[in-house]
Amino acid sequence: MKTLRQQMMALLAGAELSAAELASALRIKEKEVCEHLAHVSRSLSAAGKKLKIRPGSCRKCGYVFADRRRFTRPSRCPRCKSTYLEEPLFQISSD
Repeated sequence: MKTLRQQMMALLAGAELSAAELASALRIKEKEVCEHLAHVSRSLSAAGKKLKIRPGSCRKCGYVFADRRRFTRPSRCPRCKSTYLEEPLFQISSD
């Protein structure tokens, strides 16, 4: 049986997923997924792979959270203060 992080890596190797989608697939809380993603990222770098992150964006004004380093979803847009945001997406790449 695979560990939770191994299951997470298997899911991310096949598709680009949000933390909410990972939480649903693994049947854990989204907050737990974000905590595990930091460890998964370090494990992948040791194996010569990378956790690719497509940053979240504001659906109202188009602001992109390009410089964000946290794995959690942003709560609101710094430009227009909207909470209508696109979640960041994660995927494993071999770059």
